Amino acid sequence: MKPSDYSLLEQFRLLFEGKPYYHRNASQGDKAVRFLYEDLRKLNKSRILSSRIDLKTRVVNTANKAVGIIGRRGDGAFGERVPVAAALTEPGFLVAKGPISAIEIGSETKILAKAMIKQIDRVIGDLTRQVSEFQKNANPICIAVVGVNHAMNYTSFEGERTFPTDGTAKYKHPSQEADEAIRRLILKAGPAFDEFLVLRFAATNIAPFPFRWIDEQQSLLEYSALLTRVSKLYDQRFGSSS
Repeated sequence: MKPSDYSLLEQFRLLFEGKPYYHRNASQGDKAVRFLYEDLRKLNKSRILSSRIDLKTRVVNTANKAVGIIGRRGDGAFGERVPVAAALTEPGFLVAKGPISAIEIGSETKILAKAMIKQIDRVIGDLTRQVSEFQKNANPICIAVVGVNHAMNYTSFEGERTFPTDGTAKYKHPSQEADEAIRRLILKAGPAFDEFLVLRFAATNIAPFPFRWIDEQQSLLEYSALLTRVSKLYDQRFGSSS
């Protein structure tokens, strides 16, 4: 088995490989994390979860929040469909979309590509606050997927302008900051989540825009283990609901 066999890992790779990555495009996390629920269904470790997905009583919420609950949107919300609302099925997807009445699984995605320590406190704050938002109306399973770049150099894009790293204190290369960023994330944000996954990768964001996993097999094992644990936790937490 390889990372591309899991939809989320493949979509994460495609954020960088073969094209420039624009860090200000907030929709990218939404696109990738939706595939978490596809992978849960494909893995089929929870018959309860799989059955509810197939019956379309459980859906992914396109607005990423529960109906009637005011709060900050997450990158991916999954839960019980509002009975009077239609479930939208799309070609190639197993999990339908629609409005939900309660969040059962909430997921948040962050990607640190460069200038990691400069933004680390904001990222940690965003992650921990999102858990509080997910928990406003229920006791959902909260998942964080955080990508951390380990490339030896990197160029970011803002419109037509480019900003390459040079290894100085002001413009450190990703590889100079990655380990410390991960340490702080796990220490300060990790305890807030049921599952906290760090995806270690290397992407220079320079043509031809290569991408590689730092440890491909480890990424595969850690993500597969997360899916298994989430499936079991779903049965424990929501198995008695309709």
